[in-house]
Amino acid sequence: MPPEVKDVVSKQKPLPFATADKSGKPNVIFVTMWKILDDETILFVNNAYNKTEKNIQANPNVAIVAYDSEVKKSYQVKGIVEIEIKGDRYAIGKEMADAKKQAGKSVVIFHVKEIYDTSVGAGGKKIA
Repeated sequence: MPPEVKDVVSKQKPLPFATADKSGKPNVIFVTMWKILDDETILFVNNAYNKTEKNIQANPNVAIVAYDSEVKKSYQVKGIVEIEIKGDRYAIGKEMADAKKQAGKSVVIFHVKEIYDTSVGAGGKKIA
């Protein structure tokens, strides 16, 4: 993710997270515990995903969208995800969950594949 995209995404609280089931039926939730790990990876803490977890298992293609009203910039980020229940990245998510007295049953690792500028006038131009 370019720095300007990371900046907008990092300010989005909560973060809309879209999945789809095997047939393509969409589902969107708000994620409140997440962290940008690097330019290509975002970690989401799974406390109570139900439909979302089933969708991820059937179809790992997902998207997020973020908007910064101060700079009037919006980005859509598409990628693929995987669920982890152990390891270093799980430990990061579990620590975040424990700090808020949440379950932290797994983490969803979002691998960025495409980024679109969805700001007014940008027309959804692919930027990465």
